Parts: sequence; structure tokens; C-alpha cells
Amino acid sequence: MANINILKNGPYQIQGDLKIKDGDGNPVDCSEKVFLCRCGQTSNTPFCDGSHKAANFKG
Repeated sequence: MANINILKNGPYQIQGDLKIKDGDGNPVDCSEKVFLCRCGQTSNTPFCDGSHKAANFKG
């Protein structure tokens, strides 16, 4: 089971038993905790790279 937390003005934090696949159905290497972008500014889609801070993302 995975837990999803929405971080204030930041990414989704997902923790637990994770299996993430890309658009072609290929597995994406990830740990038991990932941070997924909500602001759309990351250069490492779908993962957060901290770009929300410079973008002054409010969410």
C-alpha cells in the first residue's frame, strides 16, 4: 500500500510499495519514496527537481 501526501506549495510525496511505468509501459526506477512534480516546471518529469521554488508555485 502507498501513502500520498500533498506537500504545501510543492510536490506529491508518495511512499510505500511503488511500481511506476512510463508512457510506453516501461518500469521507471524508483525507491520506496518519490516526489512527483505538481508545478510542471521540472526537468526530470515526472519527478520533482525543486523547480517549484524558483517558479514560486502555489498549490
